[in-house]
Parts: sequence; structure tokens; C-alpha cells
Amino acid sequence: MRARRGRVRSGHYDRPVRKVTSADVARRAGVSRAAVSMVLNGRAAGNVSADRQEAIRAAARELGYVPDAAAVAMRTQRTRTLGVVTDAIVTTAYGGDVLAGAMDAAARSGYVTMVVETEDDPELEQRAFEALRRRQVDGYVFAAASMRTYSVAEEVGSTPAVLANCIDPDRSHAAWYPDDVGGGRLATEALLVNGHTELVCLAGAEETMATGLRVQGYQEALARAGRRPGPVHPTGWEIADGHRAAMALLTGPDRPTGIVCANDRVAVGVLLAATALGLRVPDDLSLVGYDDDVNVAPTLVPGLTTIGLPHREMGQRATDALLERLAGGPLEPAQVAVEATLVQRASVAAPPF
Repeated sequence: MRARRGRVRSGHYDRPVRKVTSADVARRAGVSRAAVSMVLNGRAAGNVSADRQEAIRAAARELGYVPDAAAVAMRTQRTRTLGVVTDAIVTTAYGGDVLAGAMDAAARSGYVTMVVETEDDPELEQRAFEALRRRQVDGYVFAAASMRTYSVAEEVGSTPAVLANCIDPDRSHAAWYPDDVGGGRLATEALLVNGHTELVCLAGAEETMATGLRVQGYQEALARAGRRPGPVHPTGWEIADGHRAAMALLTGPDRPTGIVCANDRVAVGVLLAATALGLRVPDDLSLVGYDDDVNVAPTLVPGLTTIGLPHREMGQRATDALLERLAGGPLEPAQVAVEATLVQRASVAAPPF
């Protein structure tokens, strides 16, 4: 026989399920109910210490406490909902991490997210913002699939908004974006510190913002090492692009010993070309990729040394800043470069001569 709705079966008896209340959270965290209310209703800034805020959120997570959304909305004139507008983030390999970071940050503060993908279509974007505005979201996050500039839509009005993985050309909204200049430097330095002097950069598509920034980092690293500007070959982003460029380079008169690749897929193409020509990576040729693609970099043989981009961190930090603004704190229109990291595996070694 089925247990009745709202009751949990225990042996031969049913026992009612008691809803977790804010008083339970207060007891678990060792604070007052007023403190719990302030933290979970976005009014903690200046009223509750950071340690107590974290204790309250941890207690709420452990107990599975869910505030009554309707009651909260009536009390605060807020829906505790954030609108996340993306160009193609849901269907891209890396964009999902930006989205996950934003959703994690929202959930920690008791907010839910409504995600709309616009396919980079201005008409769809306008409709998306109008739909979210009708639902009275408290704030907006625009999350881009790849590094770009983005001007916030007029439909946002006075509602707080932040950007992730893109830059506001007007600098009127706070933005968190990857430090691609720093990433380009790290990739190049990984080869320089191993003694490479014959380097080449296989750059991405020239019209892409990230390409110019990564090439800038490559040239900066060479300059810091006392070297002249290095060769750059506009290549593209795909395996076939890397293969085609590498076949030309590796059979030419000035064969490099180290290649900085536009991304991990280009590095795969270079590896395939090197193998076809009887060259071993890293014994004869060292490679550094870009993106730390989980489906590529760790599974290659040898494992690909690459640059990891802070996709999840960008989503988290942008959303945390938005939530701080909604809690009464400041939100300066800063453009914040978030550090990239070198992920060392096995595709870089000292040059063969």
C-alpha cells in the first residue's frame, strides 16, 4: 500500500514530514531567527558578520531549508530570482561552467536562476529581457560563451546587472573576464623556461577578441625574456586548422621546437601532424594548448600542457557581486580580469638540441 502524500514510511507506520523552519536553522547555527532572516533575505550586509553568515547558510544547506518564496516576495518586494541571459553558453563546452558558477552562487544565497539562451540573435535577446522583466527578476547576469564585448540592453533599465566572460565597452556595468594576456604569457613562459628558443604561435581567428589578447601575452613573454617578437600564424580554432598549419611549419626550413597553440583542438591537429611526420611530442616538439578542455587535454597521449580559464570563477564572482548589490552593498562598474592558470602535463620538455 502506498504511503500517503506528505508522510514518510517507517517500518509498519507512517510518520508525518515536518517542514524545516528558520527556527531550526537558527538553532543549528547558534544564532537568532532575526539573523537567519537577514541573511536569507539578502539584508546581512552590515548587520551580520561574515562568519555567522556562512554558518547560517551552511545550516540551511545541511537541513535542506527552503524559504517560502511567496512569503519572502511579499515581505521584501523581491522575487529572489536572477535572470541569466546567454548568447550560446548552454550549448558550448566551456560556457556551462560559467553558468554553473552563477547558479551555485545564486543558490548559496537562496536565489533561483532563470536561464535564457539567445543564440546571439538581437531580436531573441530583446524578447528574453522583456520576458524576464515581466517576471520581475531582481537582477541580471549576462554570460557570454566566449570572450567578447557586450553592451547591456536598454530593456534592463535600472535593474542591477553584471557581466561574465565579457567586457562592457562603455564601462557602465561591472564585468569579470578571463586574463587572456596573462594566459598567453603563461603558455609562452612554459616553453621558455624549458630552454626553447625557436617558438611559433598558432593564433586563433583574427576577428576574435581573445586572439589578439593571447598574442599580446605571447609577445610580452618573449620581450621579458630579452627576445625579439616571435612569429605568429593566424590559424583558426579547429583540429584541421592546427593540422594544416603544422604540416607547413614542420616540413619547412625553420622548424620550431615549441608551439603555442590557439586552443586544445589546434594542439590536437599539431600532434597528429607531428606523428604523421615521425616527430615525437615532447622529445622532438613541445606543445602548449589553451582552454584545458576536459574532453581533450587530459586524454591525449602525451597529456597536454595547457592554459586553464576561470569559467566557473567568473560566473561565481559576477553573481556574488550582484547579490552583494541586492543586499545593499556597492557595485562599482569595474572590469576585472580573472587569472588563468598553467596546467602542466607531459607535452613540454627541453628542446632536442
